[in-house]
Amino acid sequence: MNALRNRRRVAIQGLYQLDNSGPQDESLVSNEAIREFIEDDEISEKVFEEGLHLARETWSHREAADADLTPLTPDWPLHRQPVVDRNLLRLAWYEMNKAGTPPKVVISESVDLAREFSTEQSPSFINGVLDRLYHDMIDAPDSSPEPTPPDPTS
Repeated sequence: MNALRNRRRVAIQGLYQLDNSGPQDESLVSNEAIREFIEDDEISEKVFEEGLHLARETWSHREAADADLTPLTPDWPLHRQPVVDRNLLRLAWYEMNKAGTPPKVVISESVDLAREFSTEQSPSFINGVLDRLYHDMIDAPDSSPEPTPPDPTS
């Protein structure tokens, strides 16, 4: 398995731990506690640390992610979604909005992770929500207009 996929695998498992830790400070969820639940011992320490960093960055932006994701799932609110699905959506939101990862890559990877870690219905649910998020992003008016290049004739 490649390093980027493993980084996301660690991130989703870290997010799962953070989400299940309750209202306590996320810094109390140690690397060792998360490492204990990582199933693949062949993940390098570097990839593990990158995945954990990705999880913590995603977790720190969860309120913004939830605000964008909630309208996309009116019949299945975030608090009713399986923990894995909710955090796959948050991770995908973070990668598309903050990390600059190409949306089509994010969607594909998220669907694959849903197949690996979640329910039988999850891959199509994740795909549908992220497809709507992606289309909302490309249809949204740009909040910062492109600077107008100087007119070379003036």
